[in-house]
Amino acid sequence: MAAAEAAPTLIGSVQRALRLVDIVADSPRPVAVKALALRTGLTPGTTYNLVRTLVHEGYLVSEPDGLVLGENFPAFRMRPDAGGVFLAHVRAALRQTADVVGASAYLSRFQDGEVRLVDIVDAAAGPRLDLRVGPDSSAHATALGKQILSGLTREERADYLSRHPLEELTSRTIRDRRALLAELDHPRGFAVDREEYAVGTTCVAVPVIAPNVTASLAVSLPVGHPCFDRGLVEKLKPVARRLSVQLGADALGGGTARLATSV
Repeated sequence: MAAAEAAPTLIGSVQRALRLVDIVADSPRPVAVKALALRTGLTPGTTYNLVRTLVHEGYLVSEPDGLVLGENFPAFRMRPDAGGVFLAHVRAALRQTADVVGASAYLSRFQDGEVRLVDIVDAAAGPRLDLRVGPDSSAHATALGKQILSGLTREERADYLSRHPLEELTSRTIRDRRALLAELDHPRGFAVDREEYAVGTTCVAVPVIAPNVTASLAVSLPVGHPCFDRGLVEKLKPVARRLSVQLGADALGGGTARLATSV
């Protein structure tokens, strides 16, 4: 009788580390180390040690609000539309925008017929907009939303507007459907919200477009801020273009996943 085949030798620490990265890759939001410990049943000490190693090796990145994927993790190439992978790309672009402009940066995406806010990165000198009304139902009043709506087909736009009334958020909000469509039908390569969502705040958004991705990158500034000029759009466009190329490279198989860094 043949000897029983020996069981493979498994390294428990490797299994635990991979489990942590999988959780971050599947999450649409940054994940706190404490949350990882709770979900895996690992002790906080073990979790922190594993995370420290994964961050050092570039598989995870530690952000102020939790962990996101690092660029060395193969999931960037194998699962480009996984929630955590998409978030990691977006977070890097938003951080760059906030640093360059000195204002909080936002990214929204059209998904499943809705305009969804994906992520925000705050700037120290420019606190984020108070999102008292969800961006998913106020696309008509935000630069993020108007930029996305301008890039949709007429059918997609009509479907969205049929389900979301043009609610008046400020005295400047566009509530006339024909006026809104006239603005959306003549895109300028960017969209502006001049106190249409919140009094005292203006926002500028530019498109982020890749296969299966219709999104917009924006910043918010106080009305009258010296950075609010044509030069602001020119600062946003290169970041949006790099993010578009990055997401497009991933969708095509990831062989050029690092292309965006050289654009």
